[in-house]
Amino acid sequence: MKIKYNFTILLLFLTLVLGTTSYSQNKKFIIILDAGHGGKDPGNSYHGFKEKDIALKTTLKVGKQLEKDKDFKVIYTRVSDEFIELAKRPKIANKNDAHLFVSIHCNSVKNFGPSGTETFVMGLSRTGMNLEVAKSENSVIYLEDNYKETYKGFNPKNPESLLGLTIMQEDNLNSSINLANKIQNNFTHNLKRKTRGVKQQPLWVLDAAYMPSVLIELGFLSNLEEGKFLNSDAGQEKMANEIADAIINYKNEYFGDGKTTVTNESVNSKKEVEVSKPSNPNEVIFKVQIAASAKKLELASRNFKGLNNISLTKSSTLYKYFYGATSSYDEAKKMQEKAVSKGYKSAFVVAFKNEKSVNLNDVVKNNN
Repeated sequence: MKIKYNFTILLLFLTLVLGTTSYSQNKKFIIILDAGHGGKDPGNSYHGFKEKDIALKTTLKVGKQLEKDKDFKVIYTRVSDEFIELAKRPKIANKNDAHLFVSIHCNSVKNFGPSGTETFVMGLSRTGMNLEVAKSENSVIYLEDNYKETYKGFNPKNPESLLGLTIMQEDNLNSSINLANKIQNNFTHNLKRKTRGVKQQPLWVLDAAYMPSVLIELGFLSNLEEGKFLNSDAGQEKMANEIADAIINYKNEYFGDGKTTVTNESVNSKKEVEVSKPSNPNEVIFKVQIAASAKKLELASRNFKGLNNISLTKSSTLYKYFYGATSSYDEAKKMQEKAVSKGYKSAFVVAFKNEKSVNLNDVVKNNN
């Protein structure tokens, strides 16, 4: 796994050298909108519906909505029917030190029945249909002239060869899941579209971006009715509006006046109480995030596969659930392993200081 560690070092180097420019410093919230496929890569094509065209039209409509807000700077990976190499797309985001990377696609399967929206974040889960999505979105690599050199042995049909999550990406995953939930909730509640949820998959275009990032599958072109909706100007406008609204809410939560309340509840108590502060105000507390949802659950072990010591954070639209609390990163990794063994395959470590989320990468680096 030499490639994995070299890539991790490169990402960390870029972060240290370039830094992560804050919203207040830039005065603009920079978002990269990536219309999937293009040019010689048509993507999915069913019933006369072409993914590359639908993705581009929808992406441009999202950008048009965001550009109405003077706080946004929108950068597109493509604005016409052109082929953009997969490796170049996240590079555009990294070069511009973007706050978000959003890639827009359409789904399809051989069975014409399935329908619904789903939004992906970077991860290493391995389950049936989702694995097929990973293979499909990554296989564009083969259309590139120098793919063997560019991707250094990466095999898009074998996700085990992916680089995986770096410490920095684990920290970004928290934000990515938040945005993905906002998008899916908008599709479901405002447009009454069927949801297939938020999922984690090994997708190169997300793995190589060092900021929060999501890949949206607008729906299935293989489903005739859904394909008609997504191929229509009205359907694209509706989907774009909900994506833009979710992005604006995300920006306001993380960079505006949005407040996040941290609460803690004993598994035997029905009353929420404020998280107890560490005796040393500068002490970092590690927890393991196991879930994020718009639904609030009682913090009882029966609701968390037998895990105790569950806490949550609450924003305006999302509850995030955490297992354990420790000042030791090594102990936190052990807690992560336990959470995974209980069935939380996407569990990851996060860090808090003075009840506020802090960059995990910085904390680990400073402790070494």
